[in-house]
Amino acid sequence: MGAEEFEELRPLLFSIAYRILGSVSEAEDAVQETWLRYQASSTVPISLKSFLSAVVTRVSIDVLRSARVRRESYVGHWLPEPLLTDDVPTAYPDPEHAAELADSLSMAALLLLERLTPEQRAVFVLHDVFSFPFSEIAEVVGKSEAASRQLASRARRLMEEGRPRFDVDKREREELAARFFDALTVGDVDELRELLAADVEVYGDGGGNAPQWMRVIVGLDRAARMFAGLGQRFGGSGIQVERREVNGQPGAIFRDAAGQVINVITLDVLDGRIQVVRSVINPDKLHHLGPVADAWAVMRETPQDPGR
Repeated sequence: MGAEEFEELRPLLFSIAYRILGSVSEAEDAVQETWLRYQASSTVPISLKSFLSAVVTRVSIDVLRSARVRRESYVGHWLPEPLLTDDVPTAYPDPEHAAELADSLSMAALLLLERLTPEQRAVFVLHDVFSFPFSEIAEVVGKSEAASRQLASRARRLMEEGRPRFDVDKREREELAARFFDALTVGDVDELRELLAADVEVYGDGGGNAPQWMRVIVGLDRAARMFAGLGQRFGGSGIQVERREVNGQPGAIFRDAAGQVINVITLDVLDGRIQVVRSVINPDKLHHLGPVADAWAVMRETPQDPGR
């Protein structure tokens, strides 16, 4: 197999690995390891897609087992590495299937997948997201077809218990997100109160490497005042807000005056209100987006927000 054939399948392989691992960097490494293993193999597969998908899944399961141990000692809330999806063409022309794929990439869905064992996670991703048959999945996880079906059933039940819901109309979500980021930028607390749900939750992931909210911020008033305070604090510091689609949902990249990435925010929107806000500011999770700013320095260079 030449590089051209592999490159054609790279988006699929990355999509599988990212959903299993929740990490852009680890998914990219898994895809590269898949290429190396195939290059070293004498196997001539009947289906290249099935063969490579199996390899990248096995690699991802191994990586996930060690990653889960590290995540147990993670400082603060662990969130997946943000993935920009607004410039990624879908391989599925069917709008409904494309929407399902986008929802399976959301931060909320990836966090639900964290509840599953590595095998359950792999089976769920291969079957429920990418429609691989159980006959192939059984070989990937080294179990019988019946056992693979049981794994899928357990995984599906756990996922259904907390399945995230989002407003269907993408344009309305984007308009609400635009209003939110505009209000945040100028510190408009009244507008923020109009946009946030009564029981809104705000999560921050700094991993101990950057300023972060160590606890979940819950409730309309607390969240609105906090975001307004941040906007007022950073108003004259040259921070730029670049609105993007992140993990299939509305979001934005925050950059310093030099254009370096500070953090990424994603929004879960339901019933015309923002239900969950997630902020990834851990620099280790942002390097794939470009040069990363020193968030501590950014904080020092701006006056302290008394409401923080």
